Amino acid sequence: MFSAYDRGVAMISGKVAESLILLFVRIAFAGIFWRSGRTKVDEGSWFSISDTTYYLFADDYSGVPLPSDLAAVLATVSEHVFPILLVAGLFTRFSAAALLGMTLVIQFFVFPEVWWSVHAIWAALALVLVARGGGSLALDAALLKARPV
Repeated sequence: MFSAYDRGVAMISGKVAESLILLFVRIAFAGIFWRSGRTKVDEGSWFSISDTTYYLFADDYSGVPLPSDLAAVLATVSEHVFPILLVAGLFTRFSAAALLGMTLVIQFFVFPEVWWSVHAIWAALALVLVARGGGSLALDAALLKARPV
């Protein structure tokens, strides 16, 4: 029984399995913010921030300690740029840390009641990527290999 367990652990602890798992975490975490970012732009446009978004930041999300127009733009840009970087595995740790910061802003200033049901999961995904990076299936790994020593 222990040897079967040890073989299973060895199999999922290998570099290939870890890289596939990290790819899945990158895609899952990016998807959360990408979908949110797409709700902030006018339907049918690539990046025209909607009037509804500006209204939400001025009214419903007014607890965010930034001017509402600036917060709307920063959130919309962040929810488009960082997910793309995560899926590509480019600047993975930085992108995950940025979205973790955004998660904490949402937690403390917008929706403080949903820590255990939502934000703790987002934070866990971000922290995995901050700690482990994007894995060997990330552009980060290719850039590190290509970097002159």
